[in-house]
Amino acid sequence: YMVLLPFLIHTDSPEKVCVQLTNLNESVTLSATLEYERENRSLIDDVVSEKDVFTCIPFSLPKSNSQSSVTFITVTVKGATLQFRSRKSVLVKNSESLVFVQTDKPIYKPGQTVLFRIVSLDKDFRPLDEVDPKKNRLYQWTKAELKQGLIQLFFNLTSEPMQGTYTVVAQKASGKRIQHPFSVEEYVLPKFEVTVKMPKMITILDEKLKVTVCGLYTFGKPVPGLVSFRVCRKFEHAATTCYGEEAKAVCDEFSGQTDNYGCISEMVKTKLFQLKRSGYENKLHVEAKIKEEETGVELTGTSFSEITTTISKITFENSDSHYKPGIPFFGQVKLVDGSGAPIANEIVRISFQGGQETNYTTNEKGRAWFALNTSMLYLDSVGIRATHKVHPYCYDRSWVVPYYEEGYLPLKRFYSPSNSFLKIEPKSETLGCGSSTEVRVHYILTPEAIGEQKKIVFYYLVMAKGIIKQAGTHILDLDQESANGVFLLQLPVQADIAPVAQMLVYTTSPSREVIADSTKFNVEKCFINKVDLSFSPSEGLPSSGAHLLFRASPNSLCAVRAVDKSVLLMKPEADLSPNSVYSLLPVKELHDYHYGPEMLLEEPLENCVPLKKIILNGITYSPVVEMNEDDTYSILKEMGLKVFTNTKVRKPWYCSTENYMPAGLRLESTSVMSGAPMHSMRTSELTETVRKYFPETWIWSLVSISSEGNANLDVTIPDTITEWKANAFCTSADTGFGLSPTVSLRAFQPFFVELTMPYSVVRGESFTLKATVFNYLTACIRISVTLAQSAHFLASPVEKEEESHCLCENGRKTVAWLVTPRSLGQVEFSVSTEALQNQQPCGNAIVETPEKGRKDTVIRQLLVEPEGIEKETAQNSVLCVKGVPVKEKFSLLLPSNVVQDSGRAYFSVLGDIMGTAMQNLHQLLQMPFGCGEQNMVLFAPNIYVLDYLNKTGQLSEEVKSKAIGYLVSGYQRQLNYKHPDGSYSTFGPRYGQPGNTWLTAFVLKSFAQARPHIFIDEKHIQDALVWLSYKQKENGCFRSSGTLLNNAMKGGVDNEVSLTAYITIALLEIPLPVT
Repeated sequence: YMVLLPFLIHTDSPEKVCVQLTNLNESVTLSATLEYERENRSLIDDVVSEKDVFTCIPFSLPKSNSQSSVTFITVTVKGATLQFRSRKSVLVKNSESLVFVQTDKPIYKPGQTVLFRIVSLDKDFRPLDEVDPKKNRLYQWTKAELKQGLIQLFFNLTSEPMQGTYTVVAQKASGKRIQHPFSVEEYVLPKFEVTVKMPKMITILDEKLKVTVCGLYTFGKPVPGLVSFRVCRKFEHAATTCYGEEAKAVCDEFSGQTDNYGCISEMVKTKLFQLKRSGYENKLHVEAKIKEEETGVELTGTSFSEITTTISKITFENSDSHYKPGIPFFGQVKLVDGSGAPIANEIVRISFQGGQETNYTTNEKGRAWFALNTSMLYLDSVGIRATHKVHPYCYDRSWVVPYYEEGYLPLKRFYSPSNSFLKIEPKSETLGCGSSTEVRVHYILTPEAIGEQKKIVFYYLVMAKGIIKQAGTHILDLDQESANGVFLLQLPVQADIAPVAQMLVYTTSPSREVIADSTKFNVEKCFINKVDLSFSPSEGLPSSGAHLLFRASPNSLCAVRAVDKSVLLMKPEADLSPNSVYSLLPVKELHDYHYGPEMLLEEPLENCVPLKKIILNGITYSPVVEMNEDDTYSILKEMGLKVFTNTKVRKPWYCSTENYMPAGLRLESTSVMSGAPMHSMRTSELTETVRKYFPETWIWSLVSISSEGNANLDVTIPDTITEWKANAFCTSADTGFGLSPTVSLRAFQPFFVELTMPYSVVRGESFTLKATVFNYLTACIRISVTLAQSAHFLASPVEKEEESHCLCENGRKTVAWLVTPRSLGQVEFSVSTEALQNQQPCGNAIVETPEKGRKDTVIRQLLVEPEGIEKETAQNSVLCVKGVPVKEKFSLLLPSNVVQDSGRAYFSVLGDIMGTAMQNLHQLLQMPFGCGEQNMVLFAPNIYVLDYLNKTGQLSEEVKSKAIGYLVSGYQRQLNYKHPDGSYSTFGPRYGQPGNTWLTAFVLKSFAQARPHIFIDEKHIQDALVWLSYKQKENGCFRSSGTLLNNAMKGGVDNEVSLTAYITIALLEIPLPVT
């Protein structure tokens, strides 16, 4: 009998245990019992009457609450005369859901909304956190309910958030956290990309390398401009204090104009960089800049080449760690150069240790297959060497020499008492999903193994992700087939056996020997839910309609995202891919008997076999024990299978080892090899366009797939001239998760204008607004460019204004204005360009006019920030009315230095002295802003107002939402002024001033009072409390530290006693126990 199951069992997961019983002469009861959760759980309990049985039985375990993962399984076989029992340990682990997070884009501006999705491929979910750069918890969702394993949430950034890296954190039921970062910055999206193309690796023998620098607009057209780039090799120990930049690196500089493809190429000579000398970094760095023609916008791209001494390298691929005498040893080597590129049509020499070399020629992929004869090989340990060329030697440390790295593969002999073997022929290629592959199995079966049998049953099973997925048998009829040959198995390849399929083939002999082999097949990372996404059309005009077409499993729920390519240039991110999803798997394949830090003990050895000396002709001979051999047990262990059996799967253990000589020592002179490294659109359809919708994220939607397996999402292409990148993933209750490749839609028109603007400007300060007109028509045109006048700014041309400009095919013209903003907030700039119906020629070229004319208008908004600081004053008047009307005039008093147009006033008249406070209390709500003092002065009243309105039943949902929004904003902003020690100051830790005692107590008190309304991370309260405790003197008073700009806000706290009283009040309001 033999029972096989993985040593690692996951709860809430379909597992299998495989059972084989052969040559039964009586009915038996087979049982397998798991000692689980302080009780015995039956996995198998069957009466077997057949003579031969092979089956795999499914089972599942509920979630475990045990602290220990190690448990035991007992297998028993009971019959009238048969009695077998075996107890062994296994690991039981709770299943982990596969969770990942997707944001709509990797980078955000202040004030934008962060859209994100949490995807779980099971249903257990717990709190979800949002964390900013200082690890401050800002938002929390404690009840995230998933629909088909998916939820969409959002988070609004304030207009003045802390810039840096934020993290979305999803916490699973097990407590494990999944994190996804995103950045918050003030930025202007790049219009083009700078790429540097150069070899990833060069060798010390290379005399030249080609460097190509290209600029390409996001809409796919080349960038005209000036290119400059530097090629540098840095010193290992740069003496920067001596000669500055000269002492950091050896550099060469190049420059020139881009060609018609937006590129420039140079053959860089490597002699200057002394590739064969030591003392340098083994890299050549390139930094390239392209300054766009006319606008002067400059962007940078970088790249590097590794410098290697390795000219060629041979590696063994898909090769076993043992050989089986009599069965050819199949292997594969790959020859690559220093950059890892395959070397084709080169001879490699392969030999067994000390044996004759055989030449093989590499194919176009640098690979060579070989099969070595093992019929005359009996060493328990042997090596295979693969060589290409012999490298020279140099003993001067100042220089390095070329190195041709050999390949070496150590092998152990496989143990079989009958010298019978199986060998599954390996496959070098990755198996594609949706097909069936043919597996060739070589076998040698000796008479000692076969006995009188005429039919041999071979058993096979396939494991993936640590679970037995497939099992079956193959019968060999010895009346028709040889005992030495090959048979074929068909392996269906589907997503269930990805990414790695582990295959075991074995048979049992009448002498109870188990003859086995195993191998691994790499399988395409695929999904059962096949998702396809496409745009129709794939190119369109701005503001025109398009269709986003979905195909997936029926009734799937699909999440789609489409973003501007410029965003991905600004902040590249790793695409959601089959690789990234498969990387979430806790187990891809099992190895040995350990999982992470946990390891099961080796199976105990059976009773030892005594070694007997032989005396012949008066001479005593002692048997030599070969210990360095693999056996069937090592195969099963390597696959992570636990075996319960009364067959022979292990090589015998010998009682005496006095004559044991480790194989590595006996073969030292021949087996220590030197193979280890020494160093180690059509143009007539549109007459005028007005473009003013420029989102960074275009599509962020959930789409339900119909019962036919398709869906159609009608969309309108935004006004940005760019390439939109879209992808989708889908979940289905029937077929699970699926992922589409990334698809593109190019938004383009052949004649358009683009604006070059900064992120923000200050009112009253001038800046240059540039408008560039692009002509990708096939003819020359005359164009005019105008900036619409506005009361919000003053504008004058930088150069003498011309009525029209000539623009030929692939041409461009930039017009600039000096603009001075006059208004605050988002100010609109509208620039129009028109192709004129003008017969005036462009040089020698004839001007063509579109039939209906052509005009493109772009409307962009620019943030105009105010000068000065905001200040608020209140004027009050009390009128006493006694039966007759009373009139009183008063003027609003504004400071003499008030910023123009920044004054705002509110007034109210009520019939009692407390009327304003009681009835229009919500008007006291203000958005916190400014430094650490101003922010808190505006933050705290929001709490008091919210409390009063709530307790008096006057709190409406609108006012509540507004107040909570202000509190969240103020809370986030105040964290900018927190010091690492837990204190707070006016301007935060950047200016080197210590935290202020009173302000810290004020923040502590306010945060504690705000807890009923918004989420406040308890850590901030504890940090401030600890800091204040260090300020307490022996007499109980508190020391004052730090400074305030506005001492009036302290309300008379101006000495040690009043400060101590104020802090005491703050501590009592946390509340802190009196003791």
